[in-house]
Amino acid sequence: MTVLEMRDVVKEYRLRDGLQITRLRAVDKVSFELKPGRTVALVGQSGSGKSTIAKLLMQLERPTSGAILVDGEPMRYRGSPAAAYRKAVQMVFQDPFSSLNPYHTIGHHLARPVRIHHPDFTREQVAERVLDLLRRVRLDPSEDFARRKPHELSGGQRQRVAIARALAPEPAILVADEPVSMLDVSIRLGVLNLLATLQREENLGVLYITHDLATARHFSDEIMVLYRGEVVEHGPADDVILNPQHEYTQLLADAAPAPERRLAELSPGATVAGPRGR
Repeated sequence: MTVLEMRDVVKEYRLRDGLQITRLRAVDKVSFELKPGRTVALVGQSGSGKSTIAKLLMQLERPTSGAILVDGEPMRYRGSPAAAYRKAVQMVFQDPFSSLNPYHTIGHHLARPVRIHHPDFTREQVAERVLDLLRRVRLDPSEDFARRKPHELSGGQRQRVAIARALAPEPAILVADEPVSMLDVSIRLGVLNLLATLQREENLGVLYITHDLATARHFSDEIMVLYRGEVVEHGPADDVILNPQHEYTQLLADAAPAPERRLAELSPGATVAGPRGR
């Protein structure tokens, strides 16, 4: 079981203005644990450091200090430990329009990670795996979708392809960075329900990065509230939303619409399939 952990992680950026150099602390001593079978929501306004944490977890950035641990061992950036990490931890990006290459078919997008992580697969096994991935994200007929190119799909369908691509290496953990923020309101709930279903079926650990408290409550077991790079509140989802302790969390809760009304706005009459059986 892959357990991903951050311990007192700090990320600073050096900013130059002429001869003057200043430091911006984007992440300030953040600690949390993410394990398969759990969904943790990271909530905060724009600029709070949410995406920086995602980049650190995906090895797109390195921490200034602190440690990122995998099963108790420090994260490695080279060699076979790094390859194993990239197989175990995958990301669903925010923008389904730019995350897919417009020149390649959907089948190509899914076949490539399958070949990389399963080099012993035959061509027939790769093709069958691609079709299975499309079926798992509810894109049927899978043969038809495999032949299409990204411009032939809707935004919601593209994001489902992105989720399927993240599932191709058979990860233990998904980092979902604002996965529905660029989709039409009418289809957001369907994609979130898909993520919740896959989390249960595949026993995935999911870090759900969002600014939406309503969906964070309904689709997560725990919520972390991030303010200026620092986790100011962390606890069970219902406790954080219904009984916020930190002033910033209270402001977020007061500014957000009621969760039931917000979910109804996303998809009127839809059933919410949260990870906690909601």
